[in-house]
Amino acid sequence: MPTWLQLSFKAPPEALDTVSNFLIERGSPGVVIEKNGVRAFFPLAEARGNLRRDIQNFHRALGHIYPSLNGQPLRWAPLKDRNWNNSWRRFFAPIEVGRSLWIAPPWVRRSPPPGRQAITVEPGMAFGTGTHFTTRTCLEFIERVAASLAPRRWIALDLGTGSGILAIALAKLKAQKVLALDLDPLAVKTARDNVRRNRVSDFVTVRRAGLESVSGSFDVVAANLTAETLIALAQRLARAVAPGGSLIVSGILRPKTKSVLGKFPDMRLAHQKADREWSTLLLQKET
Repeated sequence: MPTWLQLSFKAPPEALDTVSNFLIERGSPGVVIEKNGVRAFFPLAEARGNLRRDIQNFHRALGHIYPSLNGQPLRWAPLKDRNWNNSWRRFFAPIEVGRSLWIAPPWVRRSPPPGRQAITVEPGMAFGTGTHFTTRTCLEFIERVAASLAPRRWIALDLGTGSGILAIALAKLKAQKVLALDLDPLAVKTARDNVRRNRVSDFVTVRRAGLESVSGSFDVVAANLTAETLIALAQRLARAVAPGGSLIVSGILRPKTKSVLGKFPDMRLAHQKADREWSTLLLQKET
């Protein structure tokens, strides 16, 4: 009986790294990069409709940057179990992020390099393993903001927490309290497991909820979502940031950066990081 699904589609060579990182972040245990495309594997039981929708939306949006993607079909095919449970682990290795973070899967037993905080994340069907540009740059901005806030006490919100990696980083970098929210029950479970694994349960609260459930404001708000979602939530996101606080937003395809910025007229763009496809913004609210 098939237990895995294979996704395959054609893509130009210059887009392959972005595509493969996105698919790994969305929970694929392994991505095979080929000359003119990719093959990715997902557990059949967890390849639900929202996963396919997210990939379809990403594929469509990327077509604005790489027109050759337009019209290329996404092909899903069932596969029999080929002992992926062990073999896929070779696709995940520890990575260094910024000046002080070290992201590793739980089967890596060695200690982090001197001066780096270890964050252990179980790769799964929730967004956020640190490999993708959007996650990595959010972590870099969190590190920057945390350094500017020390040694005062501060609190944070991670909206759309996924694997919980940003919430864990916020706690490791001395946030006194972190509220991590996600609407996906699988993401909530994954985030809670990762929070426990990293021993930050005293500082991080994970809830299945949206931004409408939030009252009060936070010194740091992180939202690695999509441009469309950020635009829709912009007013509530801005209200969630305390005076003098920071808002980190990502998941923005570069052509949509100006549209996102335009929804935060009362916030200053403090920093921006971008590659060819993606943009991450650090916004500052006036005191």
